[in-house]
Amino acid sequence: MTDRRFFPRPAVEASFNRWDWALLPLVLAGFSLLALAATQMARPFHVGEQLPLSLDVAYLPYYLLRTTLRMFIAMGASVVFACVFAVLAAKYRLAEKVLVPLLDILQSIPILGFLSITVTGFIALFPGSLLGVECAAIFAIFTSQAWNMAFSLYQSLRTVPGELKEAAHIFQLSGWQRFWRLELPFAMPGLLWNMMMSMSGGWFFVVASEAISVAGQDIKLPGVGSYIALAIEARDLAAIGWAILGMLVGILLYDQLFFRPLLAWADKFRFEESGSENAPTSWLLTWLRRTELLGKLGEWPGRWITASFRPLRKTFDGRSIRARPRVPNPLWARGWDAIVAALVLFAVWRLVSFIHGEVGWGEAAHVLKLGFYTLARVLVLIAVASLIWVPIGVWIGLNPRIAGRVQAIAQFLAAFPSNLVFPVAVLLIVKWRLNPDIWLSPLIILGTQWYLLFNVVAGASTIPTELRLAAQNLGLKGWLAWRRYLLPAIFPSFVTGAITASGGSWNASIVAEYVTWGDTKVQAAGLGSYIQQMTTAGDFPRIALGIGVMCIFVMALNHWVWRRLYRVAEDRMHF
Repeated sequence: MTDRRFFPRPAVEASFNRWDWALLPLVLAGFSLLALAATQMARPFHVGEQLPLSLDVAYLPYYLLRTTLRMFIAMGASVVFACVFAVLAAKYRLAEKVLVPLLDILQSIPILGFLSITVTGFIALFPGSLLGVECAAIFAIFTSQAWNMAFSLYQSLRTVPGELKEAAHIFQLSGWQRFWRLELPFAMPGLLWNMMMSMSGGWFFVVASEAISVAGQDIKLPGVGSYIALAIEARDLAAIGWAILGMLVGILLYDQLFFRPLLAWADKFRFEESGSENAPTSWLLTWLRRTELLGKLGEWPGRWITASFRPLRKTFDGRSIRARPRVPNPLWARGWDAIVAALVLFAVWRLVSFIHGEVGWGEAAHVLKLGFYTLARVLVLIAVASLIWVPIGVWIGLNPRIAGRVQAIAQFLAAFPSNLVFPVAVLLIVKWRLNPDIWLSPLIILGTQWYLLFNVVAGASTIPTELRLAAQNLGLKGWLAWRRYLLPAIFPSFVTGAITASGGSWNASIVAEYVTWGDTKVQAAGLGSYIQQMTTAGDFPRIALGIGVMCIFVMALNHWVWRRLYRVAEDRMHF
């Protein structure tokens, strides 16, 4: 961590070497493609205008470029949001009381709900330009990426080893310095794996985010999602196959050009004394380290951050090297608790008034019962997915060479639009006369199980090499090894994966418990099916009731189960 340069390399005399010439065409091509896509994103547009779309395979690379750019813009916004949220929630008790429940609520709101609320505002913000619709699509993708990254960074900041915190106090690091020098580097491996999961998870919602309905108009932005939507309308299976192939190519490209170099670079932030025996590698990072001009360009962000340390450093009075503890103000705490209690009472009063005047208590009791059905499905599926993916994730995380080989495959499986599997489930259930309450349930976890896998891989990959060697020397095998060091090592990451998979499963239940293919409809009894039916019928009071009950279930589950497991992880189950 002492090296301030992103591209450490031996000093060379030449200012422009052959490796610069080798990578220069790649860099120029990347900037040219970004300029082309950015220009098209800001083209003139008026609501009601039909954007040209085609199922011709020749247009698919351009559509892939537009979709990937939207996802990376949303990724950048998600990283900034995760950093702000994690710092405030992890360091300020009062902020934590507000932000963590708020994130639980945002996680439980269906992503299509965000889109329907924000698209009109974005269009009004950029009149006469396509940029408004683009911002709405990017925001919808952002809501599918940000929550798990925020939870991951929050969990990492809460579990920074005590000796590192003590060292930061001894060296008189300010909060800004401590974030860049200690907390973000410590959280980097887990954050990178969650960034990969967020990119893959965003593919699930590209159809909804790029095919937008507003003011009675259907707007299809050029992209892979709108291409798939157009292929589904035309029932063109060949076009859907080409779209899936294009997704695979895109995932392979940004895995090799973005995520793999970042993972190899972030290996230096591992919390251990000796280097990793099988460190991840990247051909692109190796090339960048051998360049001269591009290497100097890569040093600039680090220099800017280092320069910001000077005005934001902690002043030293020459008498004490320990930071003075803050004395909490009891009047402020009591006042804040009174405000929170007043807001809760107001919310309860509004809820009672809404149920009594709009839907009735019988309907509320019925929806509450449906919520317990979906709750049972979510808990059972999370348990089953954990039994499957935790051992696989640990095996991948402990073997960097294996991780390098399956990394792109895992991203593609996580990115595969699981709603394309729903018609097959409908046909099988109808043909074999299966019980929908049972056989529709696996569809809920189909797209969210990957949160468990990616977080467990991140946790296992950060286990110090010394600890692995000590376990081997002591002969720890089987359940003893799991109980003594593997489970404690991955437990914080597992809880992060479980809480995001749980929230995603509640969201997925809306489309997984009520599935259609043509005129055939198959539905299971549950809260997600209820919300989908009320959405189809346009019954807004019952839609609000269903979403409200879902928020209550998600918040209660997070508070009584996952938050308590977080405390266990902070106190006992981490290194």
